[in-house]
Amino acid sequence: MTAPESNPDLSPASSGSPKPSTIDARGAAGGADAADGAGGGGRGAASEWLIYRGTGEPHPGISALPKPPPWRDFDGAPLVEPGPETDSASTRRLGAYRHMAALHRPSGEELEIINAALYLRRPLLVTGSPGTGKSTLAHAVAYELGLGRVLRWPIVSRTTLVDDGLYRYDAIARLQDTQIAASSRGTGGAGAVSVPGGIGSYIRLGPLGTALLPTTKPRVLLVDELDKSDIDLPNDLLNVLEEGEFEIPELQRLAEREPEVDVLTDDGAKVTVRDGRVRCRAFPFVVLTSNGERDFPAPLLRRCIHLELGQPDHERLATVVRAHLGEELARVGDDLILRFLERSRSELLATDQLLNAIYLTHHAAPPTRNRLADMLIQRLDRPR
Repeated sequence: MTAPESNPDLSPASSGSPKPSTIDARGAAGGADAADGAGGGGRGAASEWLIYRGTGEPHPGISALPKPPPWRDFDGAPLVEPGPETDSASTRRLGAYRHMAALHRPSGEELEIINAALYLRRPLLVTGSPGTGKSTLAHAVAYELGLGRVLRWPIVSRTTLVDDGLYRYDAIARLQDTQIAASSRGTGGAGAVSVPGGIGSYIRLGPLGTALLPTTKPRVLLVDELDKSDIDLPNDLLNVLEEGEFEIPELQRLAEREPEVDVLTDDGAKVTVRDGRVRCRAFPFVVLTSNGERDFPAPLLRRCIHLELGQPDHERLATVVRAHLGEELARVGDDLILRFLERSRSELLATDQLLNAIYLTHHAAPPTRNRLADMLIQRLDRPR
């Protein structure tokens, strides 16, 4: 059965979905308190519905996620095994010392928006300046909810939906292997020659294609810097995210005599594709990030839950430094954090610049400390 079409009258834009949320320095400073009450007032009934709590502590809360609304209910099969556990990419994003840091807890409004995307099975569009933690959010959700390795799809101007996102079919390698097999058997290329492994050995699902495999728990897909795409990609992406499925024509042509084919995934595993169609069961948690370099078409915005992240405050920056570099470097680098905050009021800066500066100046001679910090923390919005 084909996944139900989205009902325009029931889409997030027309059913009271959360409005874009701007998390400013003031909101970030009160993040821990707000998270406790999902808007204030202490943890209680107001926050009991939250699946993702922003605590940074793994828990099985994803099992309490209710069934999706009817217009976002999918029936993909056959079910495949869950993806691999969290990998080193999440450690780089979240920090090797995250267990030592009192992780910043999102504000109540931010938590509500993230959980709205989880409940409604809608993509989460996260906008904000570079270094505000947009990409890290995907890793934080995957880590806390035990959703495994984050599937990352970095976007550039040449990125295409099919070859880079859904799947890649290596027809040239298949042709070469067929010719080699024919030559070794002395057929001279005449007649049908089977290649070990079949066509599935030449098809590899991309990050989006892997995220749409039918699993019992959602995968986390990070579509990083969508605003760098060409003008057509957001519209091309829209249909796949709306339908929760895609077709592989190379396999559909063979479906009558070979209905099930094993292909490779972005994780490097083998999965079975039936009748040349991949359809999800649990819709993935999709995080689309944007630095605001372009506007997106209204149909895409209407089908996304929007979260806007503002610049982090002192508490948030200190927590990030502790998570990545440890307590000692966070303490000795506090003056650099304060200077970074002061400059960020009038300049566009990124958090990774601060991390680089604190790490390097810790190893450098004291007289060069300020000079090295200024060399590394240069404004990103100045003319070159």
